[in-house]
Amino acid sequence: MTATAPTRPKVLVFVIAYNAEETLRRVLERIPPVVFTEYDCEVLIVDDASRDDTFTIGGDYRDAHPEIRMTVLRNRFNQGYGGNQKVGYAYAVRHGFDFVAMVHGDGQYAPEELPKLMAPLRDGEADAVFGSRMIVPRNALRGGMPLYKFVGNRILSAVQNRLMGTRLSEFHSGYRLYRVAALRQIPFHLNSNDFHFDTEIIIQLLHARMRIVELPIPTYYGSEISHVNGLRYARDVVLATLKSAAHRTGILYQRRYDVPVGGANAHYDVKLGYDSSHTYALAAVPDGAAVLDIGGGPGGIAVELVRKGCAITVVDQHAPVAAPEGVRVIVQDLDQPPRFDVGPYRYLLLLDVIEHLRDPERFLDQLRSQFDDEPRTLILTTPNIAFLIQRLMLLGGQFNYGKAGILDRTHTRLFTFRSMTQLLDDAGFRIRRIRGVPAPFPKVLGGGLLGRAAIAVNRALIRISRTLFSYQIYVEAETTPDVAFVLQGSLASNTAARAAAHTASGPR
Repeated sequence: MTATAPTRPKVLVFVIAYNAEETLRRVLERIPPVVFTEYDCEVLIVDDASRDDTFTIGGDYRDAHPEIRMTVLRNRFNQGYGGNQKVGYAYAVRHGFDFVAMVHGDGQYAPEELPKLMAPLRDGEADAVFGSRMIVPRNALRGGMPLYKFVGNRILSAVQNRLMGTRLSEFHSGYRLYRVAALRQIPFHLNSNDFHFDTEIIIQLLHARMRIVELPIPTYYGSEISHVNGLRYARDVVLATLKSAAHRTGILYQRRYDVPVGGANAHYDVKLGYDSSHTYALAAVPDGAAVLDIGGGPGGIAVELVRKGCAITVVDQHAPVAAPEGVRVIVQDLDQPPRFDVGPYRYLLLLDVIEHLRDPERFLDQLRSQFDDEPRTLILTTPNIAFLIQRLMLLGGQFNYGKAGILDRTHTRLFTFRSMTQLLDDAGFRIRRIRGVPAPFPKVLGGGLLGRAAIAVNRALIRISRTLFSYQIYVEAETTPDVAFVLQGSLASNTAARAAAHTASGPR
């Protein structure tokens, strides 16, 4: 039986070019022949409306080398460094390539490194591969990188690593290869057309939990003209990274960083190890308690409660993906009348749920109709729409719904401390404790000194003004039965009393 030859990965070598008439031909000649023999390879040149003969030279090289599958495109109008990348990646996606490798037409990044950089993609070890000039100490300086660029690169990368919780040696290399399937999962088309496109796409990959591999490459600085304004670039990079950090906390939604990961509710992760609504709620539930987790999301809280020996039932519109074995699951849309019985439970959790309901008043009334004289503890958390950041954003004309945070686009009702107190009072709950919750800074700054310091400052500010500085509202309340139950009890008591009186006054 004849063995079938393995299918070669389909690779696009994407040459990004602008005013590269002096270097483009040599860059193309330096692409190693092994790239064309080991891979099903096409070369794509995209000339970004150059003011010289870049496009003509690309076309002449294509015509002179019919053995190479090559496409030469020219943007009618200059799209910028990031915009030109979008064209190449869109081409790779449209034509079903497996990998795309970006090579600069000015020769700053050695095409000879392509086989080495392609290997992790070919071997299934990476979703993106970056050629780094900083892995080998001082190699960049020996390769001619100006000292100010070297220092700036190291400082910016250090700041970004701190904010992103990463350990990349360099955020600013332009030598990049991507798995096209990874590009399909991120909205790179929303990124800037400017040079900080490279930072934004890294952030998107990180948000999507893609595997990034860095490999050392040589540094070459020749006579090419740099089109980068260093100070403006540094500003744009820092702002993009800060916006990403704000997006991760839910404070400032950024559509370009809204990357789907996991199931329908997987982004509702558990916040532990610092002052948070989840930390407070878990501390309030005693070991071994019977708990009904209403709107339990992926089941992360259930995992922690099982560790405390609690008996758990999770109710959610999506089956929880993280709920451990032994946890009872009820799948229900909470906008519909409850199909669960609260009777067996002494602790009811409504953690970041009430704001998702179309009619929270009706829901609480329906819940209360099941209560009896034995009080239960309701633990409820919800975003504080009066949080200072939201007020400042509104003052600046910003009111952007997003995937998570206070303005989660699935939120239908938002509350302040006063309106939440009123809601619970009207529904017959006795509030035992209400407190403010700091913003989840450790999600962005990490659990180290910086993250802990930010939480401590926020906690101190909450003591000054709970309304202004609380990111969330945390409530512990006691249940009371509704009037129908009280009336039924009164009628039963009256019937029993009359029966007892009748018995006592009967014949002796």
